Amino acid sequence: MTSPTYPVPVPPVKTLLDFSGRVAVITGSGSGLGTGIARRFAQAGAAVVVHYRTSKVEAEALVHAIQAGSGKAVAVGGDLTQGADVDRLLVETLEAFGRVDVLINNAGTYPESGVLEMSEGEWDSVLEANLRSVFLCTQAAAQRMVAQGDGGAIVNITSIEAANPQAGHSHYGAAKAAVVAHTRAAAQELASHGIRVNAVSPGLLWRAGIERAWPEGVRRWHSRAPLQRMGMPEDVADACLFLASPGARWITGANLFVDGGVMAKQVF
Repeated sequence: MTSPTYPVPVPPVKTLLDFSGRVAVITGSGSGLGTGIARRFAQAGAAVVVHYRTSKVEAEALVHAIQAGSGKAVAVGGDLTQGADVDRLLVETLEAFGRVDVLINNAGTYPESGVLEMSEGEWDSVLEANLRSVFLCTQAAAQRMVAQGDGGAIVNITSIEAANPQAGHSHYGAAKAAVVAHTRAAAQELASHGIRVNAVSPGLLWRAGIERAWPEGVRRWHSRAPLQRMGMPEDVADACLFLASPGARWITGANLFVDGGVMAKQVF
């Protein structure tokens, strides 16, 4: 390893969140949080690859909306638990935009099942969707970034349940905790190539109808969150923008809680 030259150059503040000329792959962005992340990266000037598994119509609508705002975007479908589909995602990214600079590993599932009743298939499917997909996408994107030779950024969407799991989510909490560990290990391995790897752990996010579907949970969240509200997709998206930007140039292997302060509170 060559010794760095000091002082290390510092980018101008006004350029920190300018993603013009950069390409961001957002997995699971046909709906929910992923859609919010894709929109914010497009607003920051990035060319966006909108990945979806089942939400084709929604993904294509998002692409049209980005393009209508003079942005660049393509939609690519695939099952990210399958290596062939992951490879195709990166191949189509390079065919569309010539490179990949940012990967946001957002795709996953969130089912509920108790330890006593859970089947082996339920356990395996959650770990495949939430953990295996992160590994496969990280590996495929990092290989392309290494070949490009100018670094990159990977942000993994985990959950506060990685550190504070909920009953009925032993498979989900285990997968997300593993993603945090994977993030730290990958950060060490990829740093020499200029690739930073970080994680974001969101808390409860608002979605249409959640107050009716889970009124007790929403009330409990409001009573316990120091900032006294649920998160919006853009709250998490902006954390991803920061971690993928030069503003976070000396940050790798970190896990950022974006949860309105819930994880900062005492547990007793």
